[in-house]
Amino acid sequence: MNHEQEKMQQVLNRYDEVLSSMSDPAVVSDASRYLKLTKELSDLEPIVHAIHEKERVARELADAVEMHTGEEDEEMRQMAAEEVAALQAELAGIDAELEELLAVKDPKDERSVIMEIRAGAGGEEAALFVADLYKMYSAYAISKGWKVEYIESNDTELGGYQKLVYSIEGRGAYSCFKYESGVHRVQRVPVTESGGRVHTSTVTVAVLPEVDEVEVNINPNDLKIDTFRASGAGGQHINRTDSAIRITHLPTGMVVTCQDERSQHKNRAKAMAVLQSRLLEMEESKQTGAIAAERRSQVGTGDRSEKIRTYNYHQGRVTDHRIGLTLYRLEEILGGDLEEIVRQLTLADRANKLGGGGAGDEDEDE
Repeated sequence: MNHEQEKMQQVLNRYDEVLSSMSDPAVVSDASRYLKLTKELSDLEPIVHAIHEKERVARELADAVEMHTGEEDEEMRQMAAEEVAALQAELAGIDAELEELLAVKDPKDERSVIMEIRAGAGGEEAALFVADLYKMYSAYAISKGWKVEYIESNDTELGGYQKLVYSIEGRGAYSCFKYESGVHRVQRVPVTESGGRVHTSTVTVAVLPEVDEVEVNINPNDLKIDTFRASGAGGQHINRTDSAIRITHLPTGMVVTCQDERSQHKNRAKAMAVLQSRLLEMEESKQTGAIAAERRSQVGTGDRSEKIRTYNYHQGRVTDHRIGLTLYRLEEILGGDLEEIVRQLTLADRANKLGGGGAGDEDEDE
């Protein structure tokens, strides 16, 4: 039995174990454990289905080869040969799918995300581009069937944001949005520029995977919770009541606010979700010994030279500098068509993990 066969057998064995465990009354009565097993079963099912498909096609291929070898009628031999070719192609496709399914994945890939977009260099123009990126990400999320929920913002007079925080809820959101962390550079003539000169501004994006409450143990005594009247973007409809929430985590000094919902209870739940994600990120960074380095690896200082991607309006171009990908489809991409970029980044990431390296920077700017 080769390595791939061993991995497939391990998956089948684990699938049977999980099914058996989920029928155990002791497990059923343990909500947390049952939820974890349900999630694991859901992850295993597509792999098990692909394994069974591989076995089915392999059997049909063996029968077709035998028919082709033993058949004396030339017309029947030709038909058998065509069937062999078709089944070989189908089997190759299943093998490729299984290779991807069996690859080591980031355990956070299936999670929802909390995204923070902040204006970097460029003043009001950078703040306006925060709003543009939010629209792009929201459109992409909605196209995937995911839910976008506003959490917090600092808006500007011209309709931009110094900071915008929101969640994207949906299975697999992190696997797509995790590549967006970093400095995004925009080159265009600002609406505030009367001379028609092209300006370069930056926006920083941070992507945090949402966490389950069981993953971050927060002592209620470590929290200072304040209520206040909401105002500004997202809060106009609730500014007559003290429904906005500010949570301060005393041990770390971390502060989270949420003012979107009319309900104080809902605002508190959203703020707690953000706090848990940030604390988990901090804890994981501590374990690797690099809190500051982890944050810088996502957003840096917001300097123009640290860009991961450039959006050039004059050329109608989007360039991802990490993989040297350039697409002349700026309008469609800003409209939410991120599929090609996400696919290429995923492939490059997989190649890097397999030791294949990555494409170099392809800087076409200025």
